[in-house]
Amino acid sequence: VQLQAFGGGLAQAGGSLRLSCATSGRTFSSHDFGWFRQVPGKERNFVAAIERTEHNTYYADSVKGRFTISRDNARNTMYLRMDSLKPDDTAVYYCAAGFDYLARTPKDWVYWGQGTLVTVSS
Repeated sequence: VQLQAFGGGLAQAGGSLRLSCATSGRTFSSHDFGWFRQVPGKERNFVAAIERTEHNTYYADSVKGRFTISRDNARNTMYLRMDSLKPDDTAVYYCAAGFDYLARTPKDWVYWGQGTLVTVSS
């Protein structure tokens, strides 16, 4: 599974952005998908994930209520809507595919896209 993340950019605090993660192949519906983020020099942290059958979702406490993960199986694309952005949300965001949407550690995810930078100004 090849993943490509895009949609990052510059936003002001309180603003919104939507990230997309497009995939190749015909196995999109058989994978769980997630978003992680990483600040240079720090570890990659879990943000949100969505399960492949019932589309159950799971969020880090730091983004719960502000971010919304969704998926469109017909378009082979997964999204992260980010509202009420804070400067602390500034990071490179990575999309990932795997088989356990409750996994919070990067090593438990199988496929990764390149990152997309999100910068939130105060």
